[in-house]
Amino acid sequence: MKISYRQRIFYGIALAFLVFSAAIILVERQQERRYRMSEAVSRLDGYAEIVNTIISSAAVPLDSISKAKELFALLPDSIRITIIDARGNVCFDNATDSSERADNHINRPEIRLAEEARRGYSVRQSASTGSEYLYYARRFDSCFVRLALTYNSETRNMLRPDNFFIYIAAALFLAALIAVHFMARRFGRSMKQLKELATAIKRGQNIPSVTFPEDELGEIGNELLDIFKQSERNKQGIHLEREKLIRHFKFSGEGLCIFNRDMKKVYANSAFVQYVNLISDSPIFDVENIFQDQMFMPVADFIRTDSKEERYTDFRIRKNAKIFSLQVVVFVDLSFEIIIKDISLAEKTKLLKQEMTGNIAHELRTPVTTLRGYLETLSNHKLPPDKQQQFIERAFLQTVRLSNLIEDSSIISKIEDAPSQFALEDIVLPELISEVYADLRDKLDEQCIRFNVDMSDTLTVKGNYSLLYSVFRNLIDNSISYAGSNIEVNIKNYSENENYFYFSYYDTGAGVEERHLNRLFERFYRVSEGRTRDIGGSGLGLSIVKNAILFHKGDIQVKHHHGGGLEFLFTLRK
Repeated sequence: MKISYRQRIFYGIALAFLVFSAAIILVERQQERRYRMSEAVSRLDGYAEIVNTIISSAAVPLDSISKAKELFALLPDSIRITIIDARGNVCFDNATDSSERADNHINRPEIRLAEEARRGYSVRQSASTGSEYLYYARRFDSCFVRLALTYNSETRNMLRPDNFFIYIAAALFLAALIAVHFMARRFGRSMKQLKELATAIKRGQNIPSVTFPEDELGEIGNELLDIFKQSERNKQGIHLEREKLIRHFKFSGEGLCIFNRDMKKVYANSAFVQYVNLISDSPIFDVENIFQDQMFMPVADFIRTDSKEERYTDFRIRKNAKIFSLQVVVFVDLSFEIIIKDISLAEKTKLLKQEMTGNIAHELRTPVTTLRGYLETLSNHKLPPDKQQQFIERAFLQTVRLSNLIEDSSIISKIEDAPSQFALEDIVLPELISEVYADLRDKLDEQCIRFNVDMSDTLTVKGNYSLLYSVFRNLIDNSISYAGSNIEVNIKNYSENENYFYFSYYDTGAGVEERHLNRLFERFYRVSEGRTRDIGGSGLGLSIVKNAILFHKGDIQVKHHHGGGLEFLFTLRK
């Protein structure tokens, strides 16, 4: 069944009036109920004053009040009187003969309220008589006076508001309903005129004379909707694309500003303002002023070039230890945009990769050259068997060194470029360290190195087994190679908190000079020239240690140990 717009208006307004009237009635009845309750409480307050006056004038001690019921004979019989001392003990109750055995009343709701605000009331069931009462309590200097009315039908009727206001509200609601009915009928006739008008506009016809006959507003709305649908779709599409671009520019790490042909700002994101002020020597609050700044003069000169074609160029600016790329695009209508990118990190990464490539090439050159020399000697000269064996062994050592260098370089690259390839699992660390010790035991025994581990047998971390193995393997290898003989190696879990385990690794060996400490984790860094080459290391061991610790969301530092040697302090996330 189709509901006309006139009916919708009528039902809607009628429902609104109904809700409004019901709300008014509820509020009024609540107010009147509170008013009646206030009257009852006021009457009980007057009786409480009388009780206190009787107690004070009779000069009867509180502990003797129970023997003086005749003092309260002047009060109505329907009122229950209870006298309670300051500690909550019942001294008198005219509704019971065993007041001396009554529970302590200090936690009764009305008593608690009276203790805080001198007066309090509540409606509840009595613990002593089992009847429901309206309790009122008032605190005086020496005691609490509590009065109670039996909460029976008479008391409920006394507190119940009358229904006169409901009849008034119902009459007003009916009158409003009649007025809404006539208003909706009149509005429906007007909608017919609007429908004919909209139809004529849609069809391109002349606007007809309107006679205001009745019809449905829903049909009118549909006709109007058809008129505006196409234009609204276009507007909405443009608006959405505009919002997408603005959001992209707002949250992009690139600074972007669009100018019109008069060099007036059309749009600029916050990153552009930030980068401009990093580049400029003086603060720039209005981005239109950048063309007066010396650093942006090449940009301004390019924009002012007399050309009607779309043009593009880019500049690089080095300022405040950062490198910025400025891209300028001038459009056919001579409006233009400037994009600023902070490429400092990319440039630094590029330099680091170039440096690492150079270091690797340098490290590969020595073993390859040596290996080639040995092989050429073996190939071109007939040597005694013992000399041949010596050259073969030396060539083998160079191939081991090459293999170690390639493997270590691969590990570092994988940690930095593809960390997701390292699977995580629960690893019992003491078991892993035991495996490292088993692999290196012969070398430790040769150097007379004592190996100690101090941690719980069940200490478990979430990590990658091969990387954690590399951490402890490289630390122990470092001690074996450089710390000397007759020393100790100690691994200790010295603390933990909610998120991390804290570890100490130290040896009691030779150590290094203070000036080398901050560079020990650098790739291919050597404390002394030729030290790593002499023992066949790759020069990447401690760099692998640091990168593996960082992969596990930890941190690592190195210092001199008080007993000699080096101490590495590092954390592993639980």
